[in-house]
Amino acid sequence: MQELDYLKIEGMFAGATAEVRKFAMQLRANTTDSEDKLWDYLKTKPLDLKFRRQHPFNLYVLDFYCYKLRLVIEVDGGYHFTRLQQEKDRNRTLEISKYKVDVIRFTDMEVIDDYESTIEKIDAIIKERLKTSTL
Repeated sequence: MQELDYLKIEGMFAGATAEVRKFAMQLRANTTDSEDKLWDYLKTKPLDLKFRRQHPFNLYVLDFYCYKLRLVIEVDGGYHFTRLQQEKDRNRTLEISKYKVDVIRFTDMEVIDDYESTIEKIDAIIKERLKTSTL
């Protein structure tokens, strides 16, 4: 069996199926308070970068995705603290990283209770990636 060359799977959707795209639409209609709060910032195109919310990507739906930076921002609710979900999140991050896409995570509580610090961290990561990228 031939191994996939993940970088040859073109486009910002990385082969997402119709089912994943439909699920992304459902998630966009049912976002959490913390996702809404973070989206209020990301939709302003910080540092002139476009983020997409509930973005279909291969087998997954990414909370927020900047294609230009190949950066995912995930906002994790309480169920992400279970051992099983943490293992699933690790596997998901490993799969996504095969496409040369990085994932950063924040908890719901970080976004809600420490919003300014969360935005500062995101901006710092974006600035660092802009310095080191060949965009």
